[in-house]
Amino acid sequence: MTKKHLIAGILSLSLIALIALPLVAQAVEPGETNFGLENVNIGLGRADLIEVVNAVIRILLSVLGIIAVVIILIGGFQWMTAGGNADRVAGAQKTIGAGVIGLAIIFLAFAIANFVITRLQNVTGTS
Repeated sequence: MTKKHLIAGILSLSLIALIALPLVAQAVEPGETNFGLENVNIGLGRADLIEVVNAVIRILLSVLGIIAVVIILIGGFQWMTAGGNADRVAGAQKTIGAGVIGLAIIFLAFAIANFVITRLQNVTGTS
């Protein structure tokens, strides 16, 4: 074994000892099953499932709305830079049309999701 290998081994063991030392220092008493986590707040919250689903749907639809607006802006940029080329103008109009249709679908999805979630909240009695 060379000197380099010996030094590398000692450094590796020292690093493992430094990592494992806090685990050993916080040893649990025999019979204690909560592992010292009796008053720990892990930040999960106490929100109802319907509220969480509502928030996730709103976030996803907001992101999709932003994407649809960006698509419309890209189509407008393509139209402005078309330079009178009929094929490029037609492509830009198709892009803008697709963005507007996508935005309409997103608005309808938002309305339907909002309706369903409101009805679920009324049925389950949550606010």
